[in-house]
Amino acid sequence: MAKVGDVDNRPVQQGFRRESDEGAVAVKDGNGDGGIEMKKELGLMDGVAIIVGVIVGAGIFVSPKGVLLYSGSIGVAIIVWILSGVLSMVGALCYAELGTMIPKSGGDYAYIGEAFGPLPAFLYLWVALLILVPAGNAITAITFAQYLLQPLWPTCEPPYESVRLLAAVITCLLTAINCRNVKWVARVTETFTGMKVLALLVITGAGVWHLMSGNTELLEAPFANSKIQPGFIAVAFYNGLFSYSGWNYLNFVTEELKDPYRNLPRAICISMPVVTIIYVITNIAYFAVLPPDEMLSSQAVAVTFAEKMLSFMAWTMPLFVACSTFGSLNGAIFASSRLFFVGARNGHLPAALSLININCLTPIPSLLFLCALTLLLLFIRDVFAIINYVSYVEILFIFISVAGLLRLRQKAPDAHRPIKVSLIVPVVFLLTAGFLVIFSVFESPMEVGIGTVVILLGIPVYYVTIGKPWGWLTRKSQSFNRFCSKLFLCMPNSEKLD
Repeated sequence: MAKVGDVDNRPVQQGFRRESDEGAVAVKDGNGDGGIEMKKELGLMDGVAIIVGVIVGAGIFVSPKGVLLYSGSIGVAIIVWILSGVLSMVGALCYAELGTMIPKSGGDYAYIGEAFGPLPAFLYLWVALLILVPAGNAITAITFAQYLLQPLWPTCEPPYESVRLLAAVITCLLTAINCRNVKWVARVTETFTGMKVLALLVITGAGVWHLMSGNTELLEAPFANSKIQPGFIAVAFYNGLFSYSGWNYLNFVTEELKDPYRNLPRAICISMPVVTIIYVITNIAYFAVLPPDEMLSSQAVAVTFAEKMLSFMAWTMPLFVACSTFGSLNGAIFASSRLFFVGARNGHLPAALSLININCLTPIPSLLFLCALTLLLLFIRDVFAIINYVSYVEILFIFISVAGLLRLRQKAPDAHRPIKVSLIVPVVFLLTAGFLVIFSVFESPMEVGIGTVVILLGIPVYYVTIGKPWGWLTRKSQSFNRFCSKLFLCMPNSEKLD
């Protein structure tokens, strides 16, 4: 790995681009004139589509039974879904302040680095590299494959090998689209966002019709068998928050957003209430039709619901869900690849990952690197264990990012803040997130322990590769960077530089 600063100090090979710390590309050609950068292609509706598209994916179709399992009752589960949405909105408002104060791509990585320095920022990048990003993408890809293949095996689960193979194929396909053109990514995201919202409207419409027909018996004792122990509540929230995860993904691509000071907070304020309302109504529809035991035993909650309510049209639900997760995976690949791109630009990953293709204006090495990591994690069988690992580590670093907001108010009180939330907003978020982190230790000690060990392992990795890198490792890293430059990047094309 390159040491901090190597990205800017090493010469650039003729004909290739490398992003600078300011987000502009260094050199157009060997003469040192010109320069290119990833264009600001994303408007307000693109931002809304990215947030909704990433959030509404695997979670609402996988997590409902996880929330019910740990909450014990319909009533507590609905409260968890509502409060998870509120907590996500509170966190998103904090990120709106951070994102407009620090208009850099990279999201949490950029904010933690500004507030607490390079080591905590590297640790976030480390766990994002090993757990957060590839695991989240793998879950979404597996869910896509399960729902698309479920109609072919109506009486049993699809074969493990078929699910994983299809998940790998779709991951590679979407990576190729992301490598080719940012506008293609935006159009795919918008199209499939509409389809996934339509799928949830079908579920809610069927549930409302079922309730209006007088079928309310499943909701008559909503708090029976409730689990109110703090540990159970914390894990139930983890499953609920997993379904809302992605609300901070637009912050990963701030540099590609048009007028980010206006469009970032607007996109957040439009998308989060919409998602929360849809999620709550969708779960009420689930609970009105499916008894708790049947819901907990279902491998595909939305498909089981459709079989009961949509009759001969039940076949459409797996298709809708597959389209939903397809769009979500597309948006996640687009946004999360920029995290590794920015990390490499800052010298915390091999500099090759900060290179962009001159013709396509996309960070192809970063995208392919993310694809490889996701493919490796596709072969973990217990998807719910992955959710627990991901949720604990994610909420911990979101906690640190929001704490960074308070730190930056003390550290840089006069900094320009286009948006400044009330102090009570980050305080409420930190208290709630702290509760989830602390009490999850008692309920899921194995997952929390493994997640913590992975984080701590990043400390020696930082000092070996970044703080005081070994000479042979630096030489190998530089050779790898040159190899990637020759393999992935094109000669400059003046038509692409406008």
